[in-house]
Amino acid sequence: MNVHLQKSEVKNQELKVTITGSKSETNRLLLLQALYPNLTIDNISNSDDSEVMQKALAFTYHPSPITQTIDVHHAGTAMRFLTAFFAIQEEKEIVLTGSSRMKERPIKILVEALQQLGAEISYVENDGYPPIQIKGKKLTQNKVSLPANVSSQYISALLLIAPKLEYGLELTLEGEITSVPYIKMTLALLNEIRIETSFENNIITVGHAKYVGATRLTVESDWSSVSYWYSIVALSEIGTQITLSSYKKNSLQGDAALAEIYQNFGVKTIFNGNNTITISKVKAHNLLPFTYDLKDCPDIAQTIAVTCFGLGIGCDLYGLHTLKIKETDRLEALKTELTKLGAAISVTNESLHLKPSTSINENIAIKTYQDHRMAMAFAPLALRVPIIIEEAEVVSKSYPDFWNDLKSVGFQME
Repeated sequence: MNVHLQKSEVKNQELKVTITGSKSETNRLLLLQALYPNLTIDNISNSDDSEVMQKALAFTYHPSPITQTIDVHHAGTAMRFLTAFFAIQEEKEIVLTGSSRMKERPIKILVEALQQLGAEISYVENDGYPPIQIKGKKLTQNKVSLPANVSSQYISALLLIAPKLEYGLELTLEGEITSVPYIKMTLALLNEIRIETSFENNIITVGHAKYVGATRLTVESDWSSVSYWYSIVALSEIGTQITLSSYKKNSLQGDAALAEIYQNFGVKTIFNGNNTITISKVKAHNLLPFTYDLKDCPDIAQTIAVTCFGLGIGCDLYGLHTLKIKETDRLEALKTELTKLGAAISVTNESLHLKPSTSINENIAIKTYQDHRMAMAFAPLALRVPIIIEEAEVVSKSYPDFWNDLKSVGFQME
C-alpha cells in the first residue's frame, strides 16, 4: 500500500493524540512476565513487534522428532530477547527465524555471550546470523563479557534472563558503551520488580531471584513514536500545539532527549501534571547547522535528519553505527531517499552529514525498505510538499495508528 500525502497543514487548534505504550518497555516487561507470572502489565504497546513477543512467549512446546520453529518476522528486539529467553528454557528445543532481512542481521555476539554462560545454540544456515537452533538448558556460569559498543539489545537480553540464572550475572562491557539509556531502562525495570542490580564503571551485576511478588506495572507511552509529532510541530507554523499522552518527565527511554533536541527547532515541551506533554512551536528554528551525538538515542536519527532537511538547515549527526544493522541500513537508506528529494547528504559508518537546502522536490516516492521508521520519518514533509510513502503499512511494526492519527490533525492523503 502506497500513501500519497497531499501538501497539508495541521489544523490551527489545540490537538490531542494518544500513543500506546513504549515498544522498548513493553517487550522487556513481557519477557519478565514470562519468567515471573505474578507481574501484571498495563498500557502494552499495540505494535507488531510486541504482538510477536506475546505470541512467541505463549508458544506451547510439544516434544517431537521435528524441531518446532518460531518466526519473529522483522522484529529485531524479539529476535535478541527470545534468543536469551529460550536458551534457559530447560528441555525445550526450537528454531528461531525471521524475515529475509532478519537473516542478514548479525546475532553472533549475543550467541557467543550465551555460549560463554553454557548455552547450546547453533546456526541453521549462515554462521553468525538467524535462523538459530536453541536447546534450552540450565545455565551454570555467571560471568560474561561483551564489546561495549554493540547493540544495547544484546546487553538487555542477557540482563533480562540474569535473575533466573542460579548465581545471577556479572556482565563486563569492554570499551565505550553505546545506548546507555536502554541499558538503564532494563535495570530500572528489574529494580521495579525488586531485583537487585548495580552498574559501576563497565561492570553490571544482577542478583538471582527465584520468585517475584505480585506487581502491577504501567508502560509509559513510546518516545520514539512521539518523535514524528515533534517533527510535525517543528515544520508547522508558530502557535501550533499538540498534547500527547502518557509521558513522564523522568522517563526511562533514551528518546526522551527529543524534548531538549527540538528546542533547536523552535519547539517547547511542557510536562503537564496528568502524565501528558504539550509540544508547541513557539519561535523560528535556529538557522545554524545542527550537531548532535545520538549514541544514546539512535532511533530518532531519521526523524531529526528529515526535520532538518524540511527546515532547510544542515546537520551533522554522530553515534549512529548501530543503524547499519537495523530493519535496513538506515544511513544508506536516508542518503538515497533524501538525495531523491534534492538533499546534499553524505554518510559514514557512524555519522550523517546534511547540507542546508532551499528547495524540496515534489511528489517523490519514498522507498521504506520494510522499515517503519523510514515511513514515519518522511511523512511530516507533506507539510512542505506532496510526497508518496511506499509500503506505508510497515508502520504497524511500532505505531499501527500512525496514518489515522495524521488524518485526525489535518493531513490529507490518498
